[in-house]
Amino acid sequence: MKKDEKKYVALVTGATGGLGTAMVKHLVDDGYLVIANYHTRAKADKWNEKMKAEGYDVPLYYADVSDFNSVGEMIEKIQKDIGTVDILVNNAGITRDGAFRKMTFENWDAVIRTNLYSAFNCCRHVINPMIDQQYGRIINISSVNGQRAQFGQANYAAAKAGMHGLTKTLAIEVASKGITVNTISPGYIGTDMVMAVAEEIREQIIKTIPAGRLGGTYEIAHRVSFLASKDAAFITGANYCINGGQHVF
Repeated sequence: MKKDEKKYVALVTGATGGLGTAMVKHLVDDGYLVIANYHTRAKADKWNEKMKAEGYDVPLYYADVSDFNSVGEMIEKIQKDIGTVDILVNNAGITRDGAFRKMTFENWDAVIRTNLYSAFNCCRHVINPMIDQQYGRIINISSVNGQRAQFGQANYAAAKAGMHGLTKTLAIEVASKGITVNTISPGYIGTDMVMAVAEEIREQIIKTIPAGRLGGTYEIAHRVSFLASKDAAFITGANYCINGGQHVF
């Protein structure tokens, strides 16, 4: 970003997780004014303390992204305190795995609401201000398991596939307004959650990845920052697969 260029405002949902943290750092390093969305106060406080120790002073805003009104309140506060959200990264997500024949409605509903409704809720609250200013970037974080089958993840796969369906349609609706909408579909990434898996299971996962390793959070963050840039203005409705060759088509 050039010195005299406007400092674009970037909102990252689910910012306190492994992927979210990498995205926040990369966007800050690339000159964006980054806002971190959080859901759990205690976790956010620890995250904020650690980030400040590393030189990243990022404003935190609460919202339950699965709740339309909660997101609306967050966006209203951001607009009042900082300004229009120029870049939205829909990164928040959870898993509640289990074979479909045993899956409870509660686990289905929680994943669909947190992973898919959240994308609608956030997009819906930022899209009109983006249209008004004729500029915006929306980046939806999906998953390799939204592109292929994965035993025990009917809820997660449905939500993540739905995210890219939203991407494609929204992209063509706002393409003439200076707004791009794209998806990133990571494979298995070396987040704290994945690294906490038993080593023997992790090694079995790695054997299914042609690249022979887990992805790095920085690799996803790099693509997020690129899609957030002005230079990515002609890319919209796309799905970037970052999975080390685990799923190709």
